[in-house]
Formats: sequence, C-alpha cells, structure tokens
Amino acid sequence: MLRVHPGKGGEGGPGGSRVFPGDAEGTGVSEGCSPNPSPPPARTPSELGLSLRRLGQTLQDQLSALGPGTGSWVPPGAPRDPRPPEEADVVVVGGGVVGWSVAYWLKALEARRHGMRVLVVERDPTYSRASTVLSAGGIRQQFSLPENIHMSRFSASFLRNINVCGVIGGGMVSAQGGPALLSGCPLSPQEHLGVLNEPPVDIQFQPSGYLFLASPQDADGLEATVKVQREEGVQVTLLSPTQLKEKFPWIDTEDVAVASYGLEDEGWFDPWTLLTALRRKATSLGVLSCAGEVRGFVTSAEDLMAPQGRDLLSARIKRVHVYMQDSLEYQPVTCAIVVNAAGAWAGELLEAAGLPEALRHPPLPIQPRKRYIFSWHCHDGPGLSCPFLVDTTGAYFRREGIAGNYLGGMSPPEEEEPDPSDLSVDHNYFQEQVWPRLARRVPAFSSLRPGSSWAGYYDHNSFDRNGVVGPHPRLENLLVAAGFSGHGLQHAPAAGRAVAELVLKGRYETLDLSRLGWRRLVQGEPLVEGGVV
Repeated sequence: MLRVHPGKGGEGGPGGSRVFPGDAEGTGVSEGCSPNPSPPPARTPSELGLSLRRLGQTLQDQLSALGPGTGSWVPPGAPRDPRPPEEADVVVVGGGVVGWSVAYWLKALEARRHGMRVLVVERDPTYSRASTVLSAGGIRQQFSLPENIHMSRFSASFLRNINVCGVIGGGMVSAQGGPALLSGCPLSPQEHLGVLNEPPVDIQFQPSGYLFLASPQDADGLEATVKVQREEGVQVTLLSPTQLKEKFPWIDTEDVAVASYGLEDEGWFDPWTLLTALRRKATSLGVLSCAGEVRGFVTSAEDLMAPQGRDLLSARIKRVHVYMQDSLEYQPVTCAIVVNAAGAWAGELLEAAGLPEALRHPPLPIQPRKRYIFSWHCHDGPGLSCPFLVDTTGAYFRREGIAGNYLGGMSPPEEEEPDPSDLSVDHNYFQEQVWPRLARRVPAFSSLRPGSSWAGYYDHNSFDRNGVVGPHPRLENLLVAAGFSGHGLQHAPAAGRAVAELVLKGRYETLDLSRLGWRRLVQGEPLVEGGVV
C-alpha cells in the first residue's frame, strides 16, 4: 500500500507544517531536555559539500527562473532563453502533469541516452489556471472500466516507489541513499522520479480510501462495478448501511442501500509535488521546455494533391508555430512527432491554423468544464479515518489536514454548467447546492465555517467522459492524451508511459489502452466510464 509521510499536510493542507512541543520561538528545547545539551556531531566534509551544492543549485534555479525583466514568477528550472529550439524530435503541447509524464517516459525509455530531443510547450508557466494544481488530488481504484482500473493500479505502484532513482552495484537505491523497496512494483528501478543527490519527493499521500454511497436505485450498478474491480485485483469491500454506520458513525445512512470502500492504494496526495517531480526528473534527463502557445501547424498537405472531388485522406505535421508570451512573434519548430496533451484545450488545439478541414474529422470532443472546490472548517467533523466520500447525490468531500478542515464540491447537471471563460467562483453554489447535501449526509456539517474556494477545469470528453489516448486517424504523426474528465492527475503516470511506448515502439506493452483510442470516435461507439465524480 502507499504509505503516509508523517509530519506533512497539517492545518495548511498539502505542504503545511506541524508545530511540536518545544519548537516555539525557535528555542529547540522541550520539557525534560537538559539545559546544556551536547553539541550535535560535526558534519563530515562530504555532507557539508552536499548541503552547499544543494543550496547553490536552489539559488541558481531561482535566479535563472526569474530571468531579466520578466516581472513575474516562473517555476525553477525555466530556461534562460525563452525561445524554443528550431528543431525537436517530439513536441509535447501542454506542460501539465500528463504532458510532463509523456516527456519523462520518452526520455526514461529511449534506447540511447540523449538520443532524442523532447520539447514541452506550456502557455501558463505559473500554472495559475492549470487543471493539475487546482484539483482535489485524489487517486482511486474504483472505476467501472478495466482500462481505468489498470491505469490507477499502475499509477499507485509508480507513486509507491516514486523516489527510486537508479541501480548501483547491482542493487537498487533510493534518492535518499538507502535501499529501495520495490515489492510488487512492475517497474524497473530507473523508471522513477528520484534524482540522485536531490531531496526526496514527498507527495504527502493520505491513504484514507474512497467511499462511494449508492441509493436503492443505484445499488445494483455499484455492486456490478465492484465485481469488475475485484476481477482486476482491486481491494474493495461492500458495506451494508449497518456496517457503514459501525465503521463511520458520523454518517447518516438514510437512503443508502450499499457502499463500496477502497482498502488499498486509494486516498489523496499533493498534485503540485507530483507535477514538479515529473518536471525535475524529465529536465534532468534532458527534456527542454518553453513558455509559449502552439497556435498553428504546417502539414504535408500543402505538398500533396487529393484526387479531384475527393478529400485528402492523411498528412503529417511538419512544423508547429510556438507563439511567445505577450508577443505576436512565433518560432517555427520542425518536428517528427506531436503529442497533444493540452488538457481542457486539446480540442481547441486541433482547430488551429494550418490543419486542413478534411483532416480534422472526427473532431476531438474535449472542452473545458469549470468545477468549483470549496473548503470549510468544522470542529466536530469526521476525524482521521475520514475517507474521500462520494455521496449518492454526487457531492463529495475529503479531509484536509488534521485540524477539522475539509474540502469538497459537486459537478453540476449538464443544463447548469457554469461559464468556463474565467475561473470566478459562484459562492452561492456552495450555499445552495453543495452544503445542504453534505449536511444531510454528515449532520456535523450543519454547523461549519466556510473557508477559501477556487475553480479549475475538467478536460471534459463530451462523447463518453473517458480519456482519448493514441494516434490521430488522419494526422499520421499526431498522438493525443487528453479528455480524462477529472481523473487525468491520477492516470498521468500510466497515460504518459502508454504514449511513450507508442512513440518509441509503435505498440502498447505495459498497458493496452487500445479501446481508449480514436476508433470509438470514428465509429460512434462510446466507451462510458460510470465512475466520474
């Protein structure tokens, strides 16, 4: 199972700090300690040198990231030269968690080190509007489609061993220098995010599981889904209303016929940590990145002529036009492969200039859908055993830290979708829609203090609410990894590996995601996922 990292995720949520007795005002002395403690052991020259190198690298990253005259913060590791290279083997459009996962796996699996130039293009380098960092950070095994279950299991295994970084003398070592534990992990040791001599990655995982509640009319469907999950190796249990009340006394079980509770590899973690870890590792392997927006393409269709009265059947992308931030200037980048990992804007990307109308069919049915997340404090709310609860009404919540803080939300009906043109929050939605449903399910929430709130985007696939992964049917060197409709964060490690295998080997090897490809769009056959929250 994934393990909790103690000392993280306090009142401030992910990344929050905890205050221990004796730490106040920086004294470092607690009750019962000697007033004259012995001095700490002297640090060895190698330890001191390592600390100084880390400090120097941190300062260098921060200074280089700012750049001359930028006037705004960008993540550490941003290149000094804002322009992309003129050529790249693979251009990944979208620097969210899926895009960086694709880039990482391309370099981790390449046959010859530094044999391929990979470029990641991200139009929002501050990630202020990125779906990745604005999500609730959940990971679960409880899906209805085997492909989604397989991706969740792969990602859980990947995250469990996230700090493994390489092989020394035939043995596996972690980024901290200790032995690596890879029991049950299907990945080879170099395929993780630890970077030698760098601080270990702490995703602040909270292994509290997911709890799905079903009404009498939905009970049969939930039980059928659990049967599929168990066949795929998921550790999940069904609870009757009586068993549910015994395990979670704070739940009102009225109108609940059955519940499913994940026992392993479910909970939530810090999305920002995973994103930065993927970017750090990919950059250490040689991946390039730039801040810009792909708004145009040049294809081989310009060199071809379709038979009279017939549409062009296929073409290749020769170049992408990367527009610089706050500028009309663009840089053409010649490339062999393009990966569309643009998330909520993946469909819009395929409407860009330079793509012939005949090659855009079928259209990619992915659009941004705005989703709100609200936080609140409830002194008498559920404690440490609180799972990520999904109510019969679709409302959800989870614990945030350990001091009576929670966050949650609910997807609106199709006819009440909010305007996605900005990320403003409708606070009445919490007061009128979310809060009453949660207070009915958890009576303690009848009295709570609302906190902060924010909005983010689902990359909503209106066709069947499932990810689209694989090559485009007419643009021969374009691959897509988008449309996960809210579960892209947890499936990013698996989807990135799958796309990288298609690029490097021409086939799926680790996970067969063929059914998530374009064929279902061409044939008009939805592959519906019933577990979208």
